[in-house]
Amino acid sequence: MEIILKKNQSFRLSVELIERLKQLAKRQNRSLNNYVETLLLDAAYREPNAITLAAMKEAESGALNDEPPLDMSSIEAMEKSMGL
Repeated sequence: MEIILKKNQSFRLSVELIERLKQLAKRQNRSLNNYVETLLLDAAYREPNAITLAAMKEAESGALNDEPPLDMSSIEAMEKSMGL
C-alpha cells in the first residue's frame, strides 16, 4: 500500500466561503478538509479532453440553437447566462 505524505498548510479565506464549503461538505457527508482537498485535486489534475473543449467552445460561441453566448467566466455567470 502506498503512503501519501501530507503537509499542513494554512490559507486565509473569507468567512462566507468557508461556511459555504462546510455546507457543501456536509451534504456529501465529508469533512471540510476532505471536501476541499477533493476540489483542489480536481482543479489541479483534471483537464477537459478535446471533445469537451470543443463543446465548451461551441457553447461559448452561441452557435447552439441561436442562443446567446454563455458567459464562462465563472459558474455563477454561466448559470445566469443559461437562465438558471
